[in-house]
Amino acid sequence: MNPVPPSAERILVVDDEPEIVALVAYHLGKAGYRLSTAATGQDALEAARRERFSLIVLDLMLPGMSGFDVLEALRSDDATRDVAVLMLTARREEPDRIRGLSLGADDYLTKPFSPAELVLRVAAILRRAGAASMTTADGIVIGPMRIDRGAMTVVVDNNAIELTPTEFKLLLTLAERRGRVQGRGHLLETVWEAAPDIQTRTVDMHVQRLRTKLGAAGDLIETVRGFGYRLRASAPRGG
Repeated sequence: MNPVPPSAERILVVDDEPEIVALVAYHLGKAGYRLSTAATGQDALEAARRERFSLIVLDLMLPGMSGFDVLEALRSDDATRDVAVLMLTARREEPDRIRGLSLGADDYLTKPFSPAELVLRVAAILRRAGAASMTTADGIVIGPMRIDRGAMTVVVDNNAIELTPTEFKLLLTLAERRGRVQGRGHLLETVWEAAPDIQTRTVDMHVQRLRTKLGAAGDLIETVRGFGYRLRASAPRGG
């Protein structure tokens, strides 16, 4: 096996099934990532607060503290709220998928899964985060909102808004094409890189969460019924 470079991105694998942990760790390690593991939600939170991970592969059905609880705790903590999260679970029901995405998961993969697809999903999430963070053009200002592409930050009325890498990439995509309607399919290709089983509902849930985080500036994102979304080129008059 090739040695892992010191600069490799760190990933935390959280699952109480040793064979799943071994499988995920083996394939991600082979792809060049540096791995840590945790078997419980509490251990995962402690690890995430102790060191900075680029991504967490998180199982839903954990003993004591569910993956949903872990995700909610990650997103509510300033130290961990921006870490990317890939949910990995045997639960295939749509409500579980929607709940995970609405809590801020970046992607969702069900068991049994293809190790090759897992590696591709992880790479796609990290590419989205990296592409956003490496953009060097100056900021975009629309009404009360300023998006700094270089620093990967969003400020509304002088208040910093904490976004996940996927939320930031979604907002940046809409902002860069402000005034133009963006179809859900196009957003899936651009932001999520069209993962095989990602559905248009994913876009809707992320837009809903994004609007909530942006507060009054969330009204800048318009729904174009039957097609997709558009970010206003300027703040609405009288708003």
